[in-house]
Amino acid sequence: MREALAEAQRRLGEQGQGTMLFIDEVHRFSKSQQDVLLPAVEDGLVVLIGATTENPFFEVNPPLLSRTSLWRLHALSPDNLRTLIRRGLDLEGADAEDDAIDAVVAACEGDARAALTTVETAVALARGAAGGGVGAPVVLTMDDMARARDGRLFHQGADEHYDQISALIKSVRGSDPDAGLYWMARMIEAGEDPRFLARRMVILASEDIGLADPQALLVAEAAARAVEYVGLPEAALNLAEAVIYLARAPKSNAVVVALGRAQADVRSSVSQEVPTHLRDAHYKGAASLGHGDGYVYPHDDPSGVVPQQYRPDALEGRVYYEPTPRDAEEGRGREADS
Repeated sequence: MREALAEAQRRLGEQGQGTMLFIDEVHRFSKSQQDVLLPAVEDGLVVLIGATTENPFFEVNPPLLSRTSLWRLHALSPDNLRTLIRRGLDLEGADAEDDAIDAVVAACEGDARAALTTVETAVALARGAAGGGVGAPVVLTMDDMARARDGRLFHQGADEHYDQISALIKSVRGSDPDAGLYWMARMIEAGEDPRFLARRMVILASEDIGLADPQALLVAEAAARAVEYVGLPEAALNLAEAVIYLARAPKSNAVVVALGRAQADVRSSVSQEVPTHLRDAHYKGAASLGHGDGYVYPHDDPSGVVPQQYRPDALEGRVYYEPTPRDAEEGRGREADS
């Protein structure tokens, strides 16, 4: 890094030529290594372009980030991928059926490199099977594309993809573990990203089960971690365990209803002030403003529960969370109220 900056300084001084410095995976640099860049960026010695797959707000030093423009690169659209696949086919001197191209687009989820690799491999396999040499004309079919991805290819369009995840969610919500397993297995066999399935299970655990079984979220989250740690094919076992557990768990949407009510109040009312006794009283001068006056520390009470105002005046009496008879928290909520 220092050598590159020294060379940039020499080039600017001797030739009057600026330097554009590109750093891939910039998040791999330590904080102190990133600090080396700061003076060069501030002085205009280099135009810095850093690429990262991580959240730059977590991985890039704030002073460096504040001197940059942040551009987020999104996955390529299906039309973009189709254009790239067609260009790849032209370079290979090959063609493909429309449904075969659509299948690759669905399977690659916006990843151009994966799409082009699939096409290149499919062309090679198809020519090898036909006994043709390099440059021999070939028209790729759905089966050719599937073989190039070891059979892991969507055999349906995007609409059916969303229909299948909808079927999986509704099967688990409906407490049918066998149906849930079928849709999960079908999507995995079709080439679905297991991380997508894991994310849906984590959402479902709170959306459709919630506090009827607080362990459901832990099971779903553990399955999601296992997917990242283990990967397919073994991670299918972890996903299957989560699907079965979530399907067999008692169901409650009380969390969804409670959150919706709270959000409705936030969005429909003027910003409410924090009651004085709940305000932060730790910083210097807070006491002079009356912050914390009247606050009762719950742990000082033998019951551990102190009835006092915890919300803005305008929202006193509003009820968001109403546990159902199936909620594990149903008893605790009413004890606290009493």
